[in-house]
Amino acid sequence: MDKHKPQPYPLYDAHIHLDSYPAERRDSLLAEAAADGIAGVVAVSMDLVSCEENRRLAARYPRLVLPAYGRHPEQPALDPDGPELARLCDWIRARAASGESFAIGEVGLPYYLRAETEGKGEPFDETPYLLQLERFVALAAELDRPIVLHAVYEDADKALDLLERYRIRRAHFHWFKGAAPAVERMIRNGCFVSFTPDVLYEPDIRELASAYPLELMMAETDGPWPFEGPLAGRETVPSMTRNVVREIALLRGLGEQELGRKLAENTRRLYRWL
Repeated sequence: MDKHKPQPYPLYDAHIHLDSYPAERRDSLLAEAAADGIAGVVAVSMDLVSCEENRRLAARYPRLVLPAYGRHPEQPALDPDGPELARLCDWIRARAASGESFAIGEVGLPYYLRAETEGKGEPFDETPYLLQLERFVALAAELDRPIVLHAVYEDADKALDLLERYRIRRAHFHWFKGAAPAVERMIRNGCFVSFTPDVLYEPDIRELASAYPLELMMAETDGPWPFEGPLAGRETVPSMTRNVVREIALLRGLGEQELGRKLAENTRRLYRWL
């Protein structure tokens, strides 16, 4: 089969770091994605510079790229009362005022940074990260935008506390890992979860993909993050979401076309993709 022939179901990459690919690769990556049947990608941001680049890509590929604006939590938090965070939030508000389509993200809590710091026997103050996340959750509520979350394991409950406080109904936990009580709480809150190609080989992820409600599931790559198993050594590209669809279909005993259409529908519904 010609790999460039569009597939019967549309594919969406619900979480990718477009601006983390080399600058000379970004346009060709998106052109190849469109040729490979990708209907859309959610381009998440790391900081204000990242936001600006994702905005440029979204303007260049308006039907293909939906940007998400925020600050990734696995780096030093911004002072919640300082000018940098205020400038970023005001920049995001200006995008809403101009009528642009976007989400809030990638935001969340620094599980891996905290674990690394404490593993060295050093103290870690989570307070500024919680305050920073609250600013973004409040902004998502203010602007009525979906929010893309990096909140794994015990951090999920901290994020859920904020989502509930601000009555957020469109929340997306990307590449989630966590205990059953947190998963049950996410389901009660109607939170979406997206799965990466590690569903092909990670037992915990395979278990979650087998049980999470279908109407709350999506596919992602988190590119350019590299994968193992059958995808080891390959560049991570949006069309790898097809591997995700196929594997989850096998796990759930469903047809690939049926599941692919469902995950695409979910992504469009969450992000109000036209």
